Amino acid sequence: PSLSCRRACFHFSFSYAVSRRIEPFYKGGRVQVNQDGKLMFCPCGIKLNVIDIETGALLHSLEQDDQEDITSFALSPDDEILVTGSRALLLKQWDWRENKCLRTWKAVHVAPIATMAFDSTSTLLATGGCDSTIKIWDMIKQYCTHNLKGSSGVVHLVEFHPDISRLQLFSSSMDYKIRIWDLNSSKCVAVLSGHFSAVTSLAFAADKDTLISSGRDKICMVWNLKTGESKRTIPVYESVEAAVLLPENRDFSQLGVKNQGLHFLTAGSKGVLKIWEAATAACVFTQAVPFEPVESKEEASERSLTHCMFVPGRNQFVTVSMEHNIVLYDAQTLQLRKQFAGYNDEVLDVKFLGPGDSHIVVATNSPQLKVFELATSHCQILYGHTETVLALDVFRKGLMFVSCAKDKSLRVWRMSKDGKVTCVAQGLGHAHVVGTVSCSRLKESFVVTSSQDCTVKIWNIPESLTSKAKAALISSPENLHAQVTERGHDKDINSVTVSPNDKLIATGSQDRLAKLWSRSDCSLLGVFSGHKRGIWCVQFSPVDQILATSSADGTLKLWGLQDFSCLKTFEGHDASVLKIIFVSRGTQVLSTGSDGLLKLWTIKTNECVKTLDGHEDKIWGLHSNKQDDMVVTGSSDSCITLWKDVTEIEQQEAQAKQEEQIMKEQELSNLLHEKRYLKALGLAISLDRPHTVLMVVKAILKEIDGRKHLEENIVRLRKDQKEAILAFLVTWNTNSRNCHEAQAVIETLLKHESPDCLLQYSGIKTALESLLPYTERHFQRLSRLLEASMFIDFMWQNMKLADVSQQEDMTL
Repeated sequence: PSLSCRRACFHFSFSYAVSRRIEPFYKGGRVQVNQDGKLMFCPCGIKLNVIDIETGALLHSLEQDDQEDITSFALSPDDEILVTGSRALLLKQWDWRENKCLRTWKAVHVAPIATMAFDSTSTLLATGGCDSTIKIWDMIKQYCTHNLKGSSGVVHLVEFHPDISRLQLFSSSMDYKIRIWDLNSSKCVAVLSGHFSAVTSLAFAADKDTLISSGRDKICMVWNLKTGESKRTIPVYESVEAAVLLPENRDFSQLGVKNQGLHFLTAGSKGVLKIWEAATAACVFTQAVPFEPVESKEEASERSLTHCMFVPGRNQFVTVSMEHNIVLYDAQTLQLRKQFAGYNDEVLDVKFLGPGDSHIVVATNSPQLKVFELATSHCQILYGHTETVLALDVFRKGLMFVSCAKDKSLRVWRMSKDGKVTCVAQGLGHAHVVGTVSCSRLKESFVVTSSQDCTVKIWNIPESLTSKAKAALISSPENLHAQVTERGHDKDINSVTVSPNDKLIATGSQDRLAKLWSRSDCSLLGVFSGHKRGIWCVQFSPVDQILATSSADGTLKLWGLQDFSCLKTFEGHDASVLKIIFVSRGTQVLSTGSDGLLKLWTIKTNECVKTLDGHEDKIWGLHSNKQDDMVVTGSSDSCITLWKDVTEIEQQEAQAKQEEQIMKEQELSNLLHEKRYLKALGLAISLDRPHTVLMVVKAILKEIDGRKHLEENIVRLRKDQKEAILAFLVTWNTNSRNCHEAQAVIETLLKHESPDCLLQYSGIKTALESLLPYTERHFQRLSRLLEASMFIDFMWQNMKLADVSQQEDMTL
């Protein structure tokens, strides 16, 4: 069938709307979970985000008015009081369920607040500042009860003793000591010395006389609070960021807990959770992780854990990593239950994944890949690459995909039925960074990669990887070897793509050329020359023998594969066009630019039918789903946006609106015919048509006693209708033909509305400013008209007198 016939079979897309955004919701700091374990509180710059753990949806976002970053926050144990502290040295109390700030007061600290904590009764709040002081606040009576001085450097840890009758506060600062404050006397009653680096957490045992502290000096210490002495020092061999006591009366046998007594969990720089027995200082369990534990001397690794806590409401441990990933583990087994990516950094590529496009795979500015389940926001972190992943592509069935990275390698990944993704193959062979990759379209048979070494490589996929039964038996990734290697361009190759029939390959390079290659032997078939700057993306049309290219010169071009000539050029982007895809079965093109804009082009008309502004930075990732009704974009602004094709919905809405308008216009015509002017006036105002309202006013004035009828109808209108008619008559008054109707309405309003009442009208000031000059002009015009008419009358009278005197003379 011809191209025109295929286009006639369906509708073009004219509009996309944002259906969902995956944005950064956590940028570091302490996170908290409410008592029932359903909501998570995450600081993100000037905002504090409230996340639904089940769906990953953002429920509330508490934003600082002063636009200063939140330095610390605390949620009371009863979930009623939420307090935030910012760099503006202000404390704010929030009704977080209503997204409302209840009160703001000065923190009294002279430097930002580093930490805060509530007591077990939710009545006292302790704040530790960078000014070496600690303040205690009575949240009921709303005043500062204590100002505790004596700490050295930043106070980064404060905790109330769980037995509130003791009225004790524990704190730690940069001198590595733990201080115990008696709130009755406001004095430091004990100092626990033993750590040689920052103390990171305090955990109180059930007997309330035993304390476990963890530190960055790679040890945990067990303290006897009655004597103030250390009972045991436990070497952990990593910087510990959190020590969490295992709750009593629960079965932790799967975690190596065989004896009664104190056991605790540690999280630290190696990124692995460990269970320790306090009595013997022995590690009884080490968590299995999908990556090699950090063994280097460098303490700060992206896999290092920065925070850990136990959530009784979910019976789960929650950990936070240096990469801002928040992970929930089952308390009894330490098996991963859910994972959130709090911050994605720069998104370099994104693709739909899964048989029903139920997932998306994202390449961020990181060696790890992230696979998001769209229904639950659960995120899998895929380890394998050692340097930043640059590009992705997915095979037709959606179960296998390929990634390439700066580590000069490519990796093939497979998704199982339960949604778990594993690496099944890897390939090495490029001499430089592998920047682009494309999969075969018909079968999962081969992969094409291009690199900064200016070569194109074709890698065959073994049948053992594509067979589900055989793939399940693979324990470690298979090694792939390039079957064909060809030097393709003189500069970096930015894009490579495979034709729908798997017979052709196209490449686009920084050398401003696109080239067409045979897939079988990688022989050059033709060159597409015409762009003025480097080419960023190449794509084959799914239905025609056409290649689309996008370039840094801001244009898109369509090329014929028969004669390599340029068929069409699309101009409209003001910056580099980074990605293009065909949509609407090959009749339209979507393009993304470095200006953050997404443009929809209709090929037949060369017209940009829609420009979508959904990002604030370069859009590197663009992909459509199999149904061709949804698009995903990923940008340097760390946001991933899902766009839904709403053309049909908008057309239905427009049609319904048009039908409603026709019905209303018919009803208006009937009302005027029946002389039911009040309803006609109200209907015309609801249609928001100033000219129609004017026609109704003119119809009323044409009646006998028209002024009286108009007055009666205007008075009976509602206030909002009077405001609307006031806005309309401002426009009428600018034209001398309609000024009489405008002045008649103004007269009625001034006669029946008091000045105070008129001043309450919205837009009254602007209306008066517009009415006065034109009204004055109309008055002057009428005055001149009156003068002219008086002169005509005077002339007429004189002519009559002259005629009479002439007749008298003739008579004489």
